[in-house]
Amino acid sequence: MILVDDLFARPFLSILDAVRTLAVEELYDVERIRDDLKENRLLYELGERSEDRYRERKWELEMELDAAERAREQLRSKSIEVRG
Repeated sequence: MILVDDLFARPFLSILDAVRTLAVEELYDVERIRDDLKENRLLYELGERSEDRYRERKWELEMELDAAERAREQLRSKSIEVRG
């Protein structure tokens, strides 16, 4: 019986794992966040963004980048925690 359950469950679990991986990669796109940091710096240097707004946005993006890197690391170790 366990063999039959394993035959039916394994493909389903494999699909769920692939969907989870894609979702995490899409949600926590490290390269996009790094690009946003570069854009933020460029806008500040060109004078199109105030220093206060630049620092605020930089802090937001650094926090987002930290979370994304942690999520990617957890994905590699297969131990993602869902927090509400």
